[in-house]
Amino acid sequence: MPIECVANLSEGRDLPLVDHLASVCGVDLLDVHVDPDHHRSVFSMAGTDAARRLATAAIASIDLRHHEGAHPRLGVVDVVPFVPLDLNGEIASMDDALRARDAFASWISETHGVPVFLYGPDRRTLPDIRRRAWRDLRPDTGPLDPHPTAGATCVGARDPLVAFNVWLEPGTPLATARTIASAVRGDGIRALGLALDDEVQVSMNLVEPGRVGPDQARDRVRVVADRLGATIGRSELVGLVPTSVLGAIPRSRWTELDLSADRTIESRWPARA
Repeated sequence: MPIECVANLSEGRDLPLVDHLASVCGVDLLDVHVDPDHHRSVFSMAGTDAARRLATAAIASIDLRHHEGAHPRLGVVDVVPFVPLDLNGEIASMDDALRARDAFASWISETHGVPVFLYGPDRRTLPDIRRRAWRDLRPDTGPLDPHPTAGATCVGARDPLVAFNVWLEPGTPLATARTIASAVRGDGIRALGLALDDEVQVSMNLVEPGRVGPDQARDRVRVVADRLGATIGRSELVGLVPTSVLGAIPRSRWTELDLSADRTIESRWPARA
């Protein structure tokens, strides 16, 4: 049953530690994206077993009390979505992903004492959790207070999305990035404006990538940036894309969008061993 797990961990600067965490995933590891500015790494994995090994190693190795980074986070094992896929005629359903979500949530709260907020089509969204956690929203399972070193974990089930960033010219004010993010947010795009050292970035999740892909997202950022007198820079793909998304974009734009044929879920899945 083809289910992908795309775990976001709050560590992106200790590269030997990231390598160790990658090693515990074994042959199920599809991709690792490391971002020292966000202080975050994204591990794409096949199936559900590697996520538990990864979470155990991360909780033993990372202390959230000493964490600083540009990206919002609630915990060491910050976000763990399970994604149903259709690969070569093998099809996982959203119900399959929901069962994987609930099983992982019960496991991490019972095994490690980490509180869990659930998201997915049957509940709230991940942005809702980020806005409301520890304010008017309590965990769905596990302790009611954050783990002293691991914080909390957001565990979800979702369709495939594409994480995609567009950088702005060095020296662009953070306020400009935030204005652009606000303008492009909605209609298939979730967006934040983030400051990373001396540069700023529009960080996006393309939640309907079959309709609004990286090409359209970059173009929308460019239109707003032009209106504000700003200049966009490089693009950055975080993790992998479905082949269907890549195939809908002219090959002439792949380099501009940080895309390539070997960065698809379908290319990495059979090759992971």
